[in-house]
Amino acid sequence: MKIGFIQFDPVFGDIDGNIAKVMELGETVDADLIVLPEFFNTGYLFTSRQEAEGLSEDIPGGKTTQALCDMARRRNIHLVGGLIERQGDRLFNAAVLVSPRGYVATYRKMHLFNEENLWFDPGDRGFEVHDIGLCRVGIMICFDWIFPEAMRALALRGADVICHCANLVLPYCQDAMVTRCLENRVFAVTANRTGMEQRGGRYFRYTGRSQITGPAANLLYRAGADTEEAGVARIDVSAARNKRLNDYNDLFSDRRIGFYGDLTKS
Repeated sequence: MKIGFIQFDPVFGDIDGNIAKVMELGETVDADLIVLPEFFNTGYLFTSRQEAEGLSEDIPGGKTTQALCDMARRRNIHLVGGLIERQGDRLFNAAVLVSPRGYVATYRKMHLFNEENLWFDPGDRGFEVHDIGLCRVGIMICFDWIFPEAMRALALRGADVICHCANLVLPYCQDAMVTRCLENRVFAVTANRTGMEQRGGRYFRYTGRSQITGPAANLLYRAGADTEEAGVARIDVSAARNKRLNDYNDLFSDRRIGFYGDLTKS
């Protein structure tokens, strides 16, 4: 199968324009699964919870999820993209998975970064894996990368491809994802944004360099730091299902979990 991403510079608050940009760039992408950045439809640098609420949407009934469903149906593809989910009086940093048949699932970010803790509620659904036919996918959002438990939980649940929606500002993630994929023997698509935002006296510059990483610590595609582009790689899903390292070692069955228990206690 082919997996890919769309990297671009979203305009803050311009939901219609950002969706249109994804539709435009997506028409050129020949892939079965495409990953979009975190908050691809709104931009990232909020100044208040009220502002974030004003840009939030219901899932799956909101315009962004419906637009992705329309694109998935028209192109016969699967899409994962990040947006603000509104559920009652709660707001989540979320990502949706859609298929040619419509909405599939929502992931709510488990590990909130920086001032996200002021605007959003922490994820409450854990790490789920979804079988889309060609592969089994798990979803992470941005700062989840720094917690090894996130990808390990998805891998143990059978994920072949990790869809990683991101708005990265720290310089470490792209290199760290190589290790994350190696230690779990999975593929990952990190879809990052580019550009900068300056709002409310704060300034973020995003690192770009979206990438597709393989289970043998191999980079299959890496975008530029400032480029607007779509990246695609062809993968053999079976490489993510073989956890054997050699004749004597299996990545998962060799774990000494009886000695790890204390690590999960606060």
